[in-house]
Amino acid sequence: MFKKILIANRGEIACRVAATAHRMGIKTVAVYSDADANAKHVTSCDEAIHIGGSAPKDSYLQWERILAAAKQTGAEAIHPGYGFLSENDAFATACTAAGLVFIGPPASAILAMGLKAESKRLMSAAGVPLVPGYHGADQDAALLQREADGIGYPVLIKASAGGGGKGMRIVDKAADFAASLASCKREAINSFGNDSVLIEKYVQRPRHIEIQVFGDTQGNCVYLFERDCSVQRRHQKVLEEAPAPGLSQTMREAMGAAAVAAAKAVHYVGAGTVEFIVEQSDAGMKFFFMEMNTRLQVEHPVTEAITGLDLVEWQLRVAAGEPLPLTQEQLQIKGHAIEARICAESPDNNFLPATGTLYLYRHGAHVAFERGDVRVDSGVREGDTISPFYDSMIAKLIVHAPSRNEALALLDVALSQTHIVGLQTNVQFLRHVIRSESFAKANLDTALIERERAVLFDQHPVANIDAIEAAVAHIVQTEKAFEGNDPLSKMDAWRAYGEATRRFDFEMNGIVQAKSYKASQLLALASQSTLGLQSIYPLKHDSSDEMHVFMDKGAAIVKHINRLSLVAAQDAHAGGGLNAPMPGKVVSFSVKAGDAVTKGQVVAVMEAMKMEHAITAPADGVVGELLYAAGEQVAEGAALLTLKEKS
Repeated sequence: MFKKILIANRGEIACRVAATAHRMGIKTVAVYSDADANAKHVTSCDEAIHIGGSAPKDSYLQWERILAAAKQTGAEAIHPGYGFLSENDAFATACTAAGLVFIGPPASAILAMGLKAESKRLMSAAGVPLVPGYHGADQDAALLQREADGIGYPVLIKASAGGGGKGMRIVDKAADFAASLASCKREAINSFGNDSVLIEKYVQRPRHIEIQVFGDTQGNCVYLFERDCSVQRRHQKVLEEAPAPGLSQTMREAMGAAAVAAAKAVHYVGAGTVEFIVEQSDAGMKFFFMEMNTRLQVEHPVTEAITGLDLVEWQLRVAAGEPLPLTQEQLQIKGHAIEARICAESPDNNFLPATGTLYLYRHGAHVAFERGDVRVDSGVREGDTISPFYDSMIAKLIVHAPSRNEALALLDVALSQTHIVGLQTNVQFLRHVIRSESFAKANLDTALIERERAVLFDQHPVANIDAIEAAVAHIVQTEKAFEGNDPLSKMDAWRAYGEATRRFDFEMNGIVQAKSYKASQLLALASQSTLGLQSIYPLKHDSSDEMHVFMDKGAAIVKHINRLSLVAAQDAHAGGGLNAPMPGKVVSFSVKAGDAVTKGQVVAVMEAMKMEHAITAPADGVVGELLYAAGEQVAEGAALLTLKEKS
């Protein structure tokens, strides 16, 4: 077994690999960028080497520096994690040439499966079912349009070298194909350095079910059952579970056999995932090969939960030349596991990525359930900053219980006790998803989020009055602690022919409102805990105290506004502007000075956190001036262009 390995990654996967290595007595080396100098994964390892600037191209994609760090520290092997260099065949080859073990499959397998079009041809030869489509090398735009027309709409354009939902577009009609192709190719070249695409028939009511496979250097290969990853937004996974609900044992075995055949076709070694698209119809379910990810997956913990295995340990043992620890007959499914990806993003704003400081980052004790386990995989700590340089995932929350219903209940409790303050997250959205009728009844397909929009977006589970009363109680309790016992000692208390009254101005869910309380009411609030309240965390601003209220039913943000700033706050809400919603790079403008635009019209495209985002006009108007050029970096809130009223 290795004595020391280098982990060529960051965040939660680097911490995850380090934890298993330490348990096995293996020393670890971290690498880090400027932005990650104080990151959790740096302190989780025994040594750490700086490898460059904050952008991945200046650090985590600089494999010469990573190889030099391995040599400098005496590491014998490199674990690539997922993302970055994990599926780069040239990096795997370079590791071998440098006398280092690449903890992953052979470069030849990465190359064969890395280009989706080539992998489709291989799978066809191996007898693995394929979705109808075009996987050719000719990338002429007119040819691709004709192929799409011939397949029939809707079609899916996918970057051949892609993954993670990048470089992927669904096209519903021929008229939209050219623009979607251009956007897809642009995103693909930026993310993967390769703009080749393939075209496939877009399967209706599809489920995304993947099989975990493992091979060793002795030629053994097994499958460790399946994961359902159908719940997705922007083609990226949101929730994953194992085993897949409603999958028969016959189909499980058929998919497992196909996955093993796919792995053996490229002489696969190590952990890999064969992804299938499953078509649902009245006649039953059919599965088709989609792609193979030649690495460990983000969602591997649910497989670990139902098998009781450590897949990183398996990776290390196989890379060291050991045979697989178990045979297919020895593998068993135990219980049900679900993983929720907690991300810094705004679901109600088209899942726009968020950046900022984690002023509060807490997970509960999860004592509500005796039957079941809760696991949190995270690469950040309280006080850390989520930057625009990397993906938006903060943590993975994994639950395991004897049944799916018990796992769902446990996950809801675990999410309710996940308290994050400092930036927007999808925690409440995840609770809405798992409580939705479709997810609760396992009516799964990749359109679930769109189908359940009415109960997933713009939801406010905490009533305004409950959140406001909790905030008032907190304010009065704090004042009593520091200023004495008179809740009406503030200058804004007033008396109108009777008992003194105090006014509070709040903003909640974009609405400014005032509430007045008598002294007796304030004292009663201050002496009792609001029903279902877990905690309140205040943040101070120039014009308000922003209170994050966490309750059993959900979370809310209440701003206690300084009355001197109330008018300014109201004016700010009445206005609007075409500003960058997040820090990033301007990709393109679709308008020029003098153009008339309508509300909702796309006027620019930005790139942030490795994804493209369309920027739309907030109102009808005429473009005055473009304030940036394509390729320029912009800060959050920066005006992209001026917009004047139509004369």
